[in-house]
Amino acid sequence: MTKTLHHPGRRLGILSVDEGTTGTRAGVVQDSGAVTHLAYRTIAVDHPDEDSVEQDPMEIWSATLDVCREALAGARADGVEIVALALSTQRATAMLWDRRTGLPLVPACVWQDRRYARHLLGYEAEWDERLLARLGRPVGSRAPFHWAARQIAERPEVAEAYRAGTLVFGTVDTWLAWRFTGGAAHAVSASNAGSIGAYLLREHAWDREWIEQLGYPLELLPDLFADDDLGYGRTDPELLGVELPLAAVMGDQHAALIALGGLAAGQGMCMYGTGTFVDAATGRTPAMPIPGIAGVLAQPGWRQGDTTHFSLEAYCSTTGSALRWLCDDLGLFASPAEIGELAAGVGAGSGPREWFVPALAGIRTPEWRPEARAALGGLTLATTRADVARAVLDGIAHSVCDLIDGVAATMQAPFARLRVGGGVAGSDTLMRIQADLVGLPIERAADSATASLRGTAYLAGVREGLWSSLDEVVEAQPRGRIFEPTTTPDRRAAQRAAWRSVLAGYPA
Repeated sequence: MTKTLHHPGRRLGILSVDEGTTGTRAGVVQDSGAVTHLAYRTIAVDHPDEDSVEQDPMEIWSATLDVCREALAGARADGVEIVALALSTQRATAMLWDRRTGLPLVPACVWQDRRYARHLLGYEAEWDERLLARLGRPVGSRAPFHWAARQIAERPEVAEAYRAGTLVFGTVDTWLAWRFTGGAAHAVSASNAGSIGAYLLREHAWDREWIEQLGYPLELLPDLFADDDLGYGRTDPELLGVELPLAAVMGDQHAALIALGGLAAGQGMCMYGTGTFVDAATGRTPAMPIPGIAGVLAQPGWRQGDTTHFSLEAYCSTTGSALRWLCDDLGLFASPAEIGELAAGVGAGSGPREWFVPALAGIRTPEWRPEARAALGGLTLATTRADVARAVLDGIAHSVCDLIDGVAATMQAPFARLRVGGGVAGSDTLMRIQADLVGLPIERAADSATASLRGTAYLAGVREGLWSSLDEVVEAQPRGRIFEPTTTPDRRAAQRAAWRSVLAGYPA
């Protein structure tokens, strides 16, 4: 593709959104690939009971609209011409709304929700093998289509909208695209669809047999789009004061994989946020899960036009959210920064003395334990707050190491490169611990906090002609700080063995 939009004297940019679980940010990704005019709003997350996690779809929409307007205002004042809108979103968070009013009918069911985990266990024996071969993932602990079917069956307002033919289902990307286009687009992008648990990897189609088994009405299925699909159309000009093509819509981790350079097979990234996700590109053929390696999922990395670029992923649901819980909910520490400062003064032993398992929403890897609980153990009268802080960061780093090991084993090859990003990756102490446990150099991206925002903008910019390819813009970005391993292989092996003993022995 030629760079049709490069003209002397014009400063061009993509208005890009990163709608995460706990907040929404927007910024302008200029033709240099850098981000300016950032705006951010927090979003509440509700926990009605120990298994349910919910959000208000209207709060997500209003916060997203606010940050877009703020970023646009900054761009206009600075003379930057916005040529497209790009969206990256949290994945597998499901919503139901009424087409007539445009209003949600129930709270959104967030991707961390486990209210139907026990019910879904009943499908594993019959369906896991089939789904692993077709979808690249097992039944799992959540199923947005099953959640929607239960809402239709149990909530009168949802049932009424279904009978009236006005019920709309989608994930966060569906909701925002529907809103931005004035209801013209009702679709899920490939990278978001892969996380719903009913996407046929090789066919770019819904697994209608499995969806029917979950009780979901097939006539309510959203369209399936590529991540840079022309079908999204243009934004309603009344919303932003300008009509823009909606040029890319991606799941947040997939967008981060692009921004952090995971473009060729074996190149990987780790994003530390609410949860921590490890992804690796596997090329144009899916690398399917391997029996005995739990929690590693095959998925579309992104679909560009008619071509799918596949990836593998493993994740821990509660890492950043575990830090927030320790600080905000329990009040054990003033901030995650304090945890890092305290932990920096405690040396690593050959194995954990105090230990922390951040399984606030179960364990996926190295073994599938959906009902596992978080635990802090090994405490004595000599334990200090600094020891606990070190145990917390060690527990996060070990959990992430489990993910990295699982993805590498599934690829049947080591990572060719590992770049990291996300807010939690800003802790130098955690990064040093992580490099030692992984045994590989880790490069923290120079602008790691905006990786998802940049990645979806890069895909949009290639479609709109700002760059000739993803490689062009990604490789032009500044390199980040590298953390080298400092421990010995024997010490690393002892620490990992001690961690496996903790997982095997603590009560789930």
